[in-house]
Amino acid sequence: MLRYVDTPRCHVFYQSESNPNRRRASTPFTMNVEPIPHTAAAGQKTIVIAGAGFAGTTLVRALERNTPEGWQVLLISEESYTTFNPMLAEVVGAAVFPEHVIAPVREMIDRAQFIMGRIQHIDSHQRSLRCETLAGVQDIAYDHLVLAFGQRANINIIPGMAEHALPLKLVGDAMFIRNRILQRLARIELTTDTAERRCIGHFVVVGGGFSGVEVAGAMADFIHSARRSYPRIAEGDTDVTLLHDGDRLLPELPPKLGEAAAKSLRQRGVTVRLGARATCVHERSVTLLDTTLLAADTVVCTIGARSNPLAEKLGVPLVRGRIATAVDGSVAGHPGLWALGDCAATPNGDAGAVCPPTAQFAVAQARQLAANLLSHIQGRATTPFQYKSRGMMATTGHLKGVAEVAGVQLSGLFAWMAWRAYYLMLMPTLGRKVRIFVEWSWAMFFPLDITHLRFTRTGELDAPLEIKVPATPSPTSKP
Repeated sequence: MLRYVDTPRCHVFYQSESNPNRRRASTPFTMNVEPIPHTAAAGQKTIVIAGAGFAGTTLVRALERNTPEGWQVLLISEESYTTFNPMLAEVVGAAVFPEHVIAPVREMIDRAQFIMGRIQHIDSHQRSLRCETLAGVQDIAYDHLVLAFGQRANINIIPGMAEHALPLKLVGDAMFIRNRILQRLARIELTTDTAERRCIGHFVVVGGGFSGVEVAGAMADFIHSARRSYPRIAEGDTDVTLLHDGDRLLPELPPKLGEAAAKSLRQRGVTVRLGARATCVHERSVTLLDTTLLAADTVVCTIGARSNPLAEKLGVPLVRGRIATAVDGSVAGHPGLWALGDCAATPNGDAGAVCPPTAQFAVAQARQLAANLLSHIQGRATTPFQYKSRGMMATTGHLKGVAEVAGVQLSGLFAWMAWRAYYLMLMPTLGRKVRIFVEWSWAMFFPLDITHLRFTRTGELDAPLEIKVPATPSPTSKP
């Protein structure tokens, strides 16, 4: 008997031109078989890493260089690639192709074994887990298990957001938003009513953190570049609005840089609304705390995170949805269980402050945890994690950004260059670095790519279109 499973994700998503909110997927399947044991080589012990993000892949590579005799490393992930989430805004803005912000796991590891699958259950006392793979369900015994599976987007943080807003967490989300922009531009050209045109062309971004600032700037640049191919769109037909409920953008950075980011976005046409909290997202509008109603056909959500469902089932202490760990990364009361990265609430040194869920902390935690695992295996004491941030940065659009590097505050071109240099350095393999550098260089001198990618299969070409007449925005709505 064949059955549908949600992961491993082998879906091919496509969109209906008439109803882009609807996404369909080809159906992957696995054989419905009884669980089979995954056995290690005779006498070998196993370190399992769950999750192939920044933290998981860095940990695997560090362990591969110093794997003790008689031990093997096993990496399990729902996806066969690592997504460089800080670069998703670049995909939305067509500054890079989507495949440039992902790296195949198998190109990043050497001796470790990789299994593409979803972990269904963990028994931390028996030190075993059950994993759904492309070859069926497998039971895997482990000696040490490291949880590095990150967090999920919390799209229920604002009423109506799950139904009507677009999250930005995965590369598929970024491509969907990019296609939505192009669809809306095409629709404006076919619409004669002025108020309707402005509603269709109004893009609202909720959240003034790093993701929100970067995607707002990228969208503004993309729309500005694409408009040359849409001659029937007037200057006032499109607008990007950034909503932030705080008094300044990028609260993690010094106030001066938050102000510089807002100024940079406004200069490229983004409407920045500070102290503006979205209280409800409707099909074609957003309600703010002060009862203002913004007519907008597209809302992008960059706020809110929730724990991975697997973490909730473990029965371990959670801190704001993240697994509470000791200062060395171990989970108290569960021998052989460790956690790091976004899914872990790991204290940073003796100060006790929990590490932020950023790429640089995930990489630093992975390197330290690799050393702690080896020390634990060899019977030596582990070392508390302690790391000082090298700085934080964000882009605000083409050739513009803000950054704090080693205590030095930068804005404009130099901050933008520092952002790109840092993430280019993190990219694995020389070939991928070169491809991204060439693509970035191309985008500096030529218009951005406005290709609307649709993954339509041959058998679906003649399927009837689903016509959806949009609701007319309220006369009192303000775009």
